[in-house]
Amino acid sequence: MPDEPVEPVLAAVGPRLRTLRRQRGATLASLSETTGISVSTLSRLESGQRRPTLELLLPLARAHRVPLDELVGAPPTGDPRIHPRPVTHHGVTSLPLTRRPGGVQAFKQVYPPGWPGGEPAQQAHEGYDWLYVLSGRLRLVLAEHDLLLGPGEVAEFDTRTPHWFGNPGPEPAEVLTLFGPQGERMHVRARPRR
Repeated sequence: MPDEPVEPVLAAVGPRLRTLRRQRGATLASLSETTGISVSTLSRLESGQRRPTLELLLPLARAHRVPLDELVGAPPTGDPRIHPRPVTHHGVTSLPLTRRPGGVQAFKQVYPPGWPGGEPAQQAHEGYDWLYVLSGRLRLVLAEHDLLLGPGEVAEFDTRTPHWFGNPGPEPAEVLTLFGPQGERMHVRARPRR
């Protein structure tokens, strides 16, 4: 397969950057603050008057929370499957289900029976959390609420609310978890009744 010409790919980067910025409702000035790239450079990139470089595209990919491939319109690289590498920390096994940097991160977590043991010790921190129980049971203590979640049940909460969770059951609890960037609320929400 012959190599595709580079110029058309580079020419498409500017319009793609402009579209991403506008979709997010950002101004050139706010994007400049976030990335450290001058407003004039951002403007020239978007209009195609400046050639995109890796030094410019990396902070823009982070700011827009998209993979670098998406910024440059890279062709598919083949196998789209994610091959997660499990990580065990304090007895909980986590398998990452997303691989793009920034933005919402998805994990499958397996909590062993009786984890973590002892009395609930609530903690609070920046962020937002969404939990979906696949199997087993998960106890969630959220401020004054003490909830037992079973398969198919979902909880979402601002992690600045004091919270704790554990597995009270005799079998492992498998949970899908979405962690949002600080302060970002998940788009999966119950709509109020009209």
